[in-house]
Amino acid sequence: MALKPTIKATILLLLFPLFGSVYAAGMPVSLVKGDSVFFAMNYEAADSLYTSILEKDPENADVHWRLARLYVSMGEALPPENAEERQPYYEKAVRHAEACVVSDENQPDGHTWLAASMGVLADNIGPREKIIRANIIKSELLRALELNPEDDVALSILGSFNREIADMGWLEKVFAKTFLGKLPEASEEEAERLLKKAVAINPLVIRHYHELGKLYRDMKRYPEAVQVLQEALTKPVLMKSDERRLQNIRILIKKLSKKID
Repeated sequence: MALKPTIKATILLLLFPLFGSVYAAGMPVSLVKGDSVFFAMNYEAADSLYTSILEKDPENADVHWRLARLYVSMGEALPPENAEERQPYYEKAVRHAEACVVSDENQPDGHTWLAASMGVLADNIGPREKIIRANIIKSELLRALELNPEDDVALSILGSFNREIADMGWLEKVFAKTFLGKLPEASEEEAERLLKKAVAINPLVIRHYHELGKLYRDMKRYPEAVQVLQEALTKPVLMKSDERRLQNIRILIKKLSKKID
């Protein structure tokens, strides 16, 4: 279900800020405008508005994490097979997230989007890169949640992190131990707790349901997986990448439905 961009942006700005901390009183109008066009999925306009603020205030942490979020979104909007086209967006996302953390170490969104951007950058290069960066990604997510326990994005990514580590094959575990000494602690039970909390905090985000559905698939809890994934189909498209995610969800529902008697 796709909302008209202007209506969707208005709803999100009035009710809550998707993918970010609570708006501060007196936030600059230019930043509000940037968020408005971002939520309307006009990523090029958002890029222009955010960048114009940064030109006047190069160390603005609030702008840096928003640019990290934007560039992750722009990269994810491209098909996964277009790795070379995605790469520059993810690299810029990492740089801006790092700049946010340097400017304001206590900005939770900086840590969240540093973890997110490092994760997608590593995935774009290859899964082994994500293993190498596993401890850094996890530590950034834990710091984000220490600063803001209600950060549904950090909860969702950390839930995915736990699922992926718990689902590693033997060869991947050997590789991970070679680089990390030992694997970060992770479990399917912790993944479920984190993802369910993300859904409870922000029940509109398709990603949260998709990741929870994949977890239930891995746990062979097929009826629950199908139920969660079907719920995802009722949620609005809020990001450009949501359309492709919905396609993947429909395919997964068909596969899992065959496993249910």
